Amino acid sequence: MRQKKESAKKTPSEQRHRTPQSALPQFAPPNGATSKQQLSAVIKSARDIMRKDAGLNGDLDRLPQLSWILFLKSYDDLELRRETEAILNGAIYKSVIPVGYRWRDWAADENKGRTGEELLDFVNNDLLRKLRALDDSDEQRVIAQLFAETNNRMLSGFLLRDIVNLVAKINFNSSDDIHTLSHLYESMLKEMRDAAGDSGEFYTPRPVVRFMVERVAPQLGERVLDPACGTGGFLVEAYNYLAAQQHTAQDRETLQTRSIFGVEKKPMPFLLGMMNLLLHGIERPNVRRDNALKNPLREIGDAERYAVIVTNPPFGGEEEKGIQENFPSSTRTAETAILFMQFIMRSLKQGGRGAVVVPNGTLFGDGVTARVKEQLLTEFNLHTIVRLPNGVFAPYTSIPTNLLFFAKTEPTQEIWYYELPLPAGKKNYTKTQPLQFEEFAACAEWWDTRVENERAWKFDFRAAYVQARADAKPFWDAAQQAEANARNLARRAKEIDDALNELKKGNGAPKEKSATLSAQRDELRAQENAEWASAREQQQKGDAIYWAIFNLDLKNPNRVDDYEHMPPEQLAADILEKEKRIAEIMGEIRELLGGSN
Repeated sequence: MRQKKESAKKTPSEQRHRTPQSALPQFAPPNGATSKQQLSAVIKSARDIMRKDAGLNGDLDRLPQLSWILFLKSYDDLELRRETEAILNGAIYKSVIPVGYRWRDWAADENKGRTGEELLDFVNNDLLRKLRALDDSDEQRVIAQLFAETNNRMLSGFLLRDIVNLVAKINFNSSDDIHTLSHLYESMLKEMRDAAGDSGEFYTPRPVVRFMVERVAPQLGERVLDPACGTGGFLVEAYNYLAAQQHTAQDRETLQTRSIFGVEKKPMPFLLGMMNLLLHGIERPNVRRDNALKNPLREIGDAERYAVIVTNPPFGGEEEKGIQENFPSSTRTAETAILFMQFIMRSLKQGGRGAVVVPNGTLFGDGVTARVKEQLLTEFNLHTIVRLPNGVFAPYTSIPTNLLFFAKTEPTQEIWYYELPLPAGKKNYTKTQPLQFEEFAACAEWWDTRVENERAWKFDFRAAYVQARADAKPFWDAAQQAEANARNLARRAKEIDDALNELKKGNGAPKEKSATLSAQRDELRAQENAEWASAREQQQKGDAIYWAIFNLDLKNPNRVDDYEHMPPEQLAADILEKEKRIAEIMGEIRELLGGSN
């Protein structure tokens, strides 16, 4: 039902909350670049205005609201640039966003444009509905995806007009403006992660992202995928890495249209990610809103494979039954991270490289997790595991994390581990003191030399694999022999059963003969059961030896424990502190036990 259009007359409440035009920052003309300070001011002012609107509750509401408004302005600037290029080339350009719904058509004139209830009515009932229904081209369908679950949450049309007027001052055709705004936007994404708390899946620390992208080193002409791209951090970093390699117009076309690909399931990260990519210069993001796991794994063919996959799949998530059934029965699980690992392996082209953030549980996990690692290690070269310090993702998750680097080239021969330490004197990371990119410098320098040191060591996986199979083989052979014995005993028991049945059909055999045959059959059944039990026992013994090598949660054999480097006075103080804490805990336990009597 359409909202009733009302006059633009302001209510007393809206008059109180609307920002006076004189209080808004003054900017350079729209066709010129604004300064970093001015852009910072416009974003700050917009956020301050949104705080006055009753429909927005915190940054989790405000940033998506600002994002879709920024998107429409930036996209209109992009279309204006395309129109100009078409005119210069003697061509005609047809706008992706239809006339009447482009930014310039409804938002650009701050003096004569819609405001108040008229603006709310247009945005809620005309603009957003039109954008959701676009379906005539690939670019239109991307915009329709973007706005599929995007809503205007602002209740005041006058405050919304103030936001529109502020955003209208930003010139998205200025590379300086875009560069500055992209950094401001990244800082807002980080703030949003901070505000999200336990649900903050939007942000992987930029130093981790940059390190991973630099290690897989995508090359122009290769296709790069993040199948769980969130707000686009990995894709932006990959784009920046590739941008330095472009030298011709053809290079630019390749980078813009055939290099960067992403998938994101949730509507809010998808919106934020699209805006992030546009701000960083990706004019036609090949990002779709979807679940990358939604199709059967076996249907992924050469056309759906990529040279580079770099991602941080969701930790701890679970997928529904319908998604699980897309995977082989032997590796079927509800655990999202393990399903993504299978998707990534299937989606890498021959010679491709992968870099994936995984929790510790993936390294030591057994069952389905071990079977997935078996495929990774026997079909891919898992050449490096970087063990991140505890707390890199704190305080949002305390789960220890690792970076896996692998290539679809040959089976794994050896795995190099590198343990990234906490900086000297630091016990943990915090929101205000996070991981810095410089902390990866020693690892980056070590990367090409591969020399063992206090932080790096080598695991000869192939030798361990061959030895484990050799050690397990006698037990597996014994299990096979026991199974063969059990089947032979079952066959003999059945023959006796058949003989007994024939005897019953006749005129009746002597009871003594029937009893003898029954006893023989029962003895054979008992022996059969014993053989099956032996087969299971021998198989389990062999499996225990074999599957143990897929526990990749290996400790650093070269590390000198920190306490060996401590000065004696600090070591003594630490021991006393621990003893004090133990005494406190024991006291609490006594109180609990005393209270339960």
